[in-house]
Amino acid sequence: MSLYVTELRRLGKRRFTRYMALIGLLVLVAVAVGTFFTNEQIGPEQRAAAEREAQTQYEEQVRYAERERNACERAEATGEQSEGRFPDDCSVITPPPREAFEARWFLPSTFDFRTSFGATLVTYAAILGLITFVVGASFVGAEWSTGGMMNLLLWRPKRLTVLLTKLAALLTGVATVTVLGLLAWTAAFWAIGSFRGTTEKMTSGVWQSFALTGLRAFALVVVAAVIGFALASLGRHTAFALGGVLAVGVVGQFGLGVVLALADVKFPEAWLIPTYGLAWMGKEVKLENYDACNFSTSGDCKPDILTITWQHSSVLLVTGLVLALGAALWAMRRRDIA
Repeated sequence: MSLYVTELRRLGKRRFTRYMALIGLLVLVAVAVGTFFTNEQIGPEQRAAAEREAQTQYEEQVRYAERERNACERAEATGEQSEGRFPDDCSVITPPPREAFEARWFLPSTFDFRTSFGATLVTYAAILGLITFVVGASFVGAEWSTGGMMNLLLWRPKRLTVLLTKLAALLTGVATVTVLGLLAWTAAFWAIGSFRGTTEKMTSGVWQSFALTGLRAFALVVVAAVIGFALASLGRHTAFALGGVLAVGVVGQFGLGVVLALADVKFPEAWLIPTYGLAWMGKEVKLENYDACNFSTSGDCKPDILTITWQHSSVLLVTGLVLALGAALWAMRRRDIA
């Protein structure tokens, strides 16, 4: 039996892999179920109820304005000090116009597949990326910590071939699960849109946009798995990868954010990794700095804007991937295995 097939079977039979896959599945199912029960399909009854609520809110504002105007007129007649509560002319106290109370504000939450599904792909990529990172780190980290890697190299001494074969098996499993998961995720939210919202206005262009977003989600999950695998191999322990991510993602990023805020850096979010993850999935993220307002002729404050695109994020992803995997391969080739 080939090493690749053996590693692929080992990946599938590991209890840790199965437990993590189950945890990821339960979290994704919880998100889908929560979305289903917090949305509802809008029909004539819901629209009529929203119209009634808008009318009720308008009538309350009419009564409130009338009470305030009467109180203002009484205060004006008695010379009572209102301490700035009322204007000089009580007649200006009027309710907002009826058209200011739009019925759509009072409609229940509904799931519009066309406008909302893209955001769910970000959630999918984040959850599955975390799961595959941990699985990838554990897959090779356990081999190092238990001595399995050293035993394997006794009869298959080609170090890089062994490590890359393990990585290929991991990526095969990750790619399969990610693609099947994306199909199931799409079907689930299509059903949610059909029964608890709407699936109207779906054109070929919209489907193409979703496909590209799904492809970026796939790439992000694969990169997470490779980096987890590479860091654990580099440190020869699963904890090295998990501890490194904890240090960089929590301590480093949080501490860096505090330092940048104290230093009044113009765009502190541009130095934080999550910003680039959002830009990768959403194609771009616009950062605004209201501390440097460019006032227009109308007196409006126009903040400075920094746009981070998915191209910027791709540079960060590729750089992290090359550095982590390159370091792991170098260490595998050069360091003492015993």
